[in-house]
Amino acid sequence: MSYLLGLTGSIGMGKSTTCALFAERGCITWDADLTVHRAYGIGGAAVEPFSKILPQVIVKQQINREKLRQVISENESILPHIEAIIHPLVRRDRQNFISANPSSILVFDIPLLFELNAQADFDAVACVFLEPKVQKERVMARPGMTKSYFEMILKKQLPASEKAARSDYVINTATPRTAVIAVDTILKNIRRKLRNA
Repeated sequence: MSYLLGLTGSIGMGKSTTCALFAERGCITWDADLTVHRAYGIGGAAVEPFSKILPQVIVKQQINREKLRQVISENESILPHIEAIIHPLVRRDRQNFISANPSSILVFDIPLLFELNAQADFDAVACVFLEPKVQKERVMARPGMTKSYFEMILKKQLPASEKAARSDYVINTATPRTAVIAVDTILKNIRRKLRNA
């Protein structure tokens, strides 16, 4: 039986870096964003359904993320249609991953874990967290990021403080050291639980 740890947090708060810390310590990790990337790529499971509702975003047999971002920015009402395609594909991939990795500590990097009401799917949830000012600086430094797109993403997500309050563990990512200490403490706690199970 595997132990399933959901890892979440708002954009720019350090989920990917934190997920890598868990991997370095022997956990097997699954990344929701990478799963979406695969679905958008050539031969990806999302390409055909997208070609029916948004043919303009298909370029060279794959979904062009820049064009998709532009379409969403211009018409947010398309989002539920996109999510209706993507969310079931991602869920199926996650289930396959769990089946393929028995008897392990599995860590799932899922930005919208609470928004999708998926917390019950995990044995525990950890949330990365840092001050909103630092979050904004990190996100705005990303290539192609605009203030309006950042604000739209924040609107889609629960406030970071609420995510942290609803989680079993909170990982302060203000510095690499605070993140390492938190990850080590969480794994010590999980391994103790597994020994006593």
